[in-house]
Amino acid sequence: MSVNTVIKRTTTNTLHTLKQRGEKISMLTSYDYSMAKIVDEAGIDIILVGDSASNVMAGHETTLPITLDQMIYHAASVVRAAKRSLVVVDLPFGSYQGNSKEALNSAVRVMKESGAHAVKLEGGEEIADSIKRIITAGIPVMGHLGLTPQSIHKFGTYTVRAKHELEAEKLLQDVIVLEEAGCFAIVLEKIPAVLAEEATRRLVIPTIGIGAGPHCDGQVLVAQDMFGINKGFKPRFLRQYADLHEIMTNAVKSYVSDVKGGSFPNESEQY
Repeated sequence: MSVNTVIKRTTTNTLHTLKQRGEKISMLTSYDYSMAKIVDEAGIDIILVGDSASNVMAGHETTLPITLDQMIYHAASVVRAAKRSLVVVDLPFGSYQGNSKEALNSAVRVMKESGAHAVKLEGGEEIADSIKRIITAGIPVMGHLGLTPQSIHKFGTYTVRAKHELEAEKLLQDVIVLEEAGCFAIVLEKIPAVLAEEATRRLVIPTIGIGAGPHCDGQVLVAQDMFGINKGFKPRFLRQYADLHEIMTNAVKSYVSDVKGGSFPNESEQY
């Protein structure tokens, strides 16, 4: 008798079911095939191909420089590895803010050229028309509120957002706007935990938190941060699950030593 090896893909409907059941949603970033394969096989629900690739993969100070073509390249690499995870791709800065037609064209390119399953946009009421137009074309959209890194020069800081009453009230209004526009989930980044809890309570769709406390329906981290590859980045919300920086550094040092000492390759490592 053959064993059924069919893997069930996580979908937007799966996420709604998880919220209804009270089961938390797991989400991590990936930007390449090798990392995505590990993350996917480990059982993650959502892989985010974040514009944080601008920082993590290219070494830029902000997320602003990465292009739509570059995001599509990263996304296609991840999609080839992901067999069960829902793959969500950030639309990068400048690819959707101009008007809803430009936003739709960018989203269509991501879906057609990468094979991804959804896109993510930063912003609230001001981009609602773009979200509606993308969803009308059959493309699922994840929202993103709170600290929105593409607007870093507007805010001037990466500190916690929506601590004050007016901004908090605007966020609570925006989560409803995004839900009504058709978003299937919303990322809440670096906002007070009590505000994230209230936003989550008001919504039928799931919230995914990063630095937004334990009451969101799910959590997301940048994989390289969680693995301890990026040594200089240690915000309060980051839990480091490994120290791959030290492990990889020691491995390279051992390799250099073996090559220079002539012990690599040995007799069993040659043809």
